[in-house]
Amino acid sequence: MHRLELEDPAERLLGRALRTQAEKIPDLPFLVSEEESLSFGRANALVNGWARGLGALGAEPGQPVALFMESSPECVLAALAANKLGGFWMPTNTDYKGPWLEETFRDGGAPVLVADGALLPKVAELGRDLPFRTLVVRGEPACDVPGVRLVPTEELAREDAPEPDDSGLDHADTAAVLWTSGTTGRSKGVMQSHDTWLRGAFHGARTARLRDDEVLYNCLPMYNSAAWVANVFRALVTGRPCALDPRFSASEFWDRCRRFDATMVFTLGAMHMFLWNAPARPDDPDNPVRTATMIPMPEEIVGAFKERFGLEAIHQGYGQSECMTLLARADEGKPCKPNSLGRPQPGIELAILDGEDRPVAAGEPGELCVRPTEPNVLMNGYFRNPEATLAAFRNLWYHTGDLVRRDEDGDWFFVDRKADYIRYKGRNLSSFAVEHTVNRHPAVRESAAHGVPSAELEAEAELKVCVVLEPGAELAAEEIARFVNENAPYFFVPRYVEFLTELPRTPTGRVQKFKLRERGVTSETWDARAAGFEVSRR
Repeated sequence: MHRLELEDPAERLLGRALRTQAEKIPDLPFLVSEEESLSFGRANALVNGWARGLGALGAEPGQPVALFMESSPECVLAALAANKLGGFWMPTNTDYKGPWLEETFRDGGAPVLVADGALLPKVAELGRDLPFRTLVVRGEPACDVPGVRLVPTEELAREDAPEPDDSGLDHADTAAVLWTSGTTGRSKGVMQSHDTWLRGAFHGARTARLRDDEVLYNCLPMYNSAAWVANVFRALVTGRPCALDPRFSASEFWDRCRRFDATMVFTLGAMHMFLWNAPARPDDPDNPVRTATMIPMPEEIVGAFKERFGLEAIHQGYGQSECMTLLARADEGKPCKPNSLGRPQPGIELAILDGEDRPVAAGEPGELCVRPTEPNVLMNGYFRNPEATLAAFRNLWYHTGDLVRRDEDGDWFFVDRKADYIRYKGRNLSSFAVEHTVNRHPAVRESAAHGVPSAELEAEAELKVCVVLEPGAELAAEEIARFVNENAPYFFVPRYVEFLTELPRTPTGRVQKFKLRERGVTSETWDARAAGFEVSRR
């Protein structure tokens, strides 16, 4: 295998990694799309051309280059060109528009934006008061942008540029800033170093048991860390090709894997559930995919999913943009505890702490906190936000905001987001666990559980579940309560149930529970107590 040897920290630069692979394996494919296949050698030459072009347009060392692009080879070229210049790249959510998009551009302050031509109307509607005055356009521009110069990518994509001098760069330098989802407030820019990306790519390749003949497939959005660390950069450090599709399609996913002869895939959130819920086809197992990382995958369908789609292994784990991979569980064909997250990755120390940063007892939930045992494992902080950085790193621990528990055997389990945990009738109740139960009802498409302040005790809350039904389905709120009572502990039964046509979300698709909490109990909310519903405690 053409794995890079990066024992020397000075070699842990993303641009230098590409240069090294271009020297070792210049003719092997690296970035593959429907339109083209770029070898490591040609990709490096193009990146050098992009770096010279971006520099001429105003991009500078230590400064960001903003990206507003779907998954494509050009997006990768632009990012690595920014790194070779000594700068960093800022991918922006392509679903953003209006105030969300304007706020992200302003907070980033990049002098140059690289964007897909089809996305320009979203930029144009923001007006003239934007931080960039130059916009590099991939493809045909759908419109002009007031006050901004448009430059086609063809002017940058030349292969006669010299290799940029990277002698002044350090592996701890920030290579990218990725924006958080902003489910509880303003999005924060996570600063990730060259070293962080390369470490994450190596660890992921090891966990996934990457082989010499692997072909990786990416349909994750480029504003998501996993697209880079689990696909693009994993391919970079192992010398393997990465196939790129602009977006995920449940109906076309397996056909696209066949098209690229992909052997390794990575899905997040509901992506694999869409695949699972799609109508079965006779050719489901007839695909080249060998292994998948699917996070989170409900334990009860792992075996059936592997059998239906002919997979050898489904790996799982837990991580954040702030710390790429915290826990990983390789599928080794052995029995494991249902829904366990795996074991800690190298270079970090983990602890489960209470609200005063004291360790909790085994089996008790607490906040997952991290500190490094090696350099450059965690983020470099939040971009231009020292207050948020200090708050996250209090008492020398990075606080993830997630609640977990660890059993006597040392296995780790996700409990809930700290902000969504509910103090309910003397218990700490996981909204995640309640939603998992409700979502098992065949008429339910999705749900969100949250607390409603209790009239009897200020420190406690009553449980409310907001439910979105499958198209055409009919269901009474009492049936939800009865289903939960029959399939979960009695204290999971919600007092309040309300049916909604959709849940409030960020443009990245994350549910904004603070809006549901603000909504509270409405005239459309079913109240189990008022309805006389009696919970069975058997």
